[in-house]
Amino acid sequence: MKFPNKQQLVPLRAKYPAGTKIILHHMNDPYPVPSETVGEVQYVDDAGNIHTVWRNGRTLAVIEGVDDFSKAPGAEK
Repeated sequence: MKFPNKQQLVPLRAKYPAGTKIILHHMNDPYPVPSETVGEVQYVDDAGNIHTVWRNGRTLAVIEGVDDFSKAPGAEK
């Protein structure tokens, strides 16, 4: 697994600041969050994982380019 460098993290953190609402479309995980669940971004860590609290109470990170998700309507900043 290749970790992002600092120059790659800056735009990722700008795109998904804390409080951004996202919708999960699909996750390839043994215990995935159900599709179409809305979540709120908490932070982006140094590995590029987007840590999210989901409306179903779960906390699970998503990874851009691996998991299928998008910003929720009205989440554009």
